[in-house]
Amino acid sequence: MTVATILPVSQFALPWTALTMTDCQEEGPGNATPMEVFEKLTAQGDKVRALKTEKADKADIDAAVQLLLKLKVDYKTLTGQDYKAGCPPSNSTPTQDNGPSVTEGEDMVDPWNVSTSSAKGVDYDKLIVRFGSSKIDQELVDRIERVTGQKPHQFLRRGIFFSHRDMHQILDAYENKKSFYLYTGRGPSSEAMHVGHLIPFIFTKWLQDVFDIPLVIQLTDDEKYLWKDLSLEECHRYAVENAKDIIACGFDVNKTFIFSDLDYMGMSPGFYRNVVKVQKHVTFNQVKGIFGFTDSDCIGKISFPAIQAAPSFSTSFPQIFNGRKDVQCLIPCAIDQDPYFRMTRDVAPRIGYPKPALLHSTFFPALQGAQTKMSASDPNSSIFLTDTAKQIKNKINKHAFSGGKDTIEEHRKYGGNAEVDVSFMYLTFFLEDDEQLEKIRKDYTSGALLTGELKKCLIETLQPMIMAHQERRKQVTEETVQQFMTPRRLDFNY
Repeated sequence: MTVATILPVSQFALPWTALTMTDCQEEGPGNATPMEVFEKLTAQGDKVRALKTEKADKADIDAAVQLLLKLKVDYKTLTGQDYKAGCPPSNSTPTQDNGPSVTEGEDMVDPWNVSTSSAKGVDYDKLIVRFGSSKIDQELVDRIERVTGQKPHQFLRRGIFFSHRDMHQILDAYENKKSFYLYTGRGPSSEAMHVGHLIPFIFTKWLQDVFDIPLVIQLTDDEKYLWKDLSLEECHRYAVENAKDIIACGFDVNKTFIFSDLDYMGMSPGFYRNVVKVQKHVTFNQVKGIFGFTDSDCIGKISFPAIQAAPSFSTSFPQIFNGRKDVQCLIPCAIDQDPYFRMTRDVAPRIGYPKPALLHSTFFPALQGAQTKMSASDPNSSIFLTDTAKQIKNKINKHAFSGGKDTIEEHRKYGGNAEVDVSFMYLTFFLEDDEQLEKIRKDYTSGALLTGELKKCLIETLQPMIMAHQERRKQVTEETVQQFMTPRRLDFNY
């Protein structure tokens, strides 16, 4: 799966956690002319209105609306103008294309692109309304604490995981002694992962520890082969290398199964059968609407969403769940992966399975600011797990976007803006002490703490964390990876 020049910290980040703008080979309007896109937009608008008038299935309407929104983005990318019904494009020169564009004030979020015009990043409250999910409020956080008997993870306390689908249902079942399992993933597009990729795995490990449940981790090497200019062998090798970083997060081999799609699809009839079931129940029109696929996309891309959906069903892992089809799944992922699982939740009851529940995270910003997503192709946009202590220090000092004022005098007088300061944003993810974090925020906004001092706080937080991760990774052997990736029974009775 794959997590924007903001970093979906998934995105199972799944294609999961952290896509870059180049993850999709056929993005945007392609070779279409402005008039061709305008005509498509007009026709699609008519179609949406017709579906609503006919009171069509919600899934068909949602798919049509998503395609309409994508066409509007394509139109503005081509013309530099917002689409207006009945007003064909002028012949004026379009604005420079800096990637997928969005209507002013509107964030664009899908599994391959995340963009926003706000220095504060994506407006997540609006995103909850748009996606139809539920906010993780204090009541839910308190309930998780009561049910688990553990202090909620800092990602919950600070709103980093901010949205959910059916988490109360998961807790109801758990209180009634009914188990569930966790599913997350990673789209392995390079050997080196960056710190944003760790977010879903850090949180997933906490969930596994406090609930004591099985975990499956999908490595979508097939997806990366379909979307990027990589060989199958490279994608599979990246999957194995990424598995080492995931294992270094501290997962228990007796409770965790990590699998490569390229390997597991051929050895698990149950998994492939679920892929086919999903494929049968999702139309090409729905997939185009949900994911923005076009007629020029390869058929592998069009069928891939069913592969990411299949691990949501326990019969995909007969070695773990002994053929049971009623074990519900909980998926921690970045919010950009939600389209995959809205599709999955729509299909699940039609093929006899419980709907997967989800916990959505915010995006992890690039060093250059929350308007952009980390890119593996730009080494200065990210702190990589392979960086040395010196590289970490230099990257933060040189490239981390500051919310401070232009001069020390102004900063002392007016204070800094923690809401847009990347160093402070990173500390909200990785500094565990709530009181210390709040003191840093107050000191920075009052002007008592300077930008250089704030960056020093981040450097002193990240350096030991990444150095410790590197030491743990050194202990992960090829044999260890093989143990995690071998289909087998885990330490649970089903």
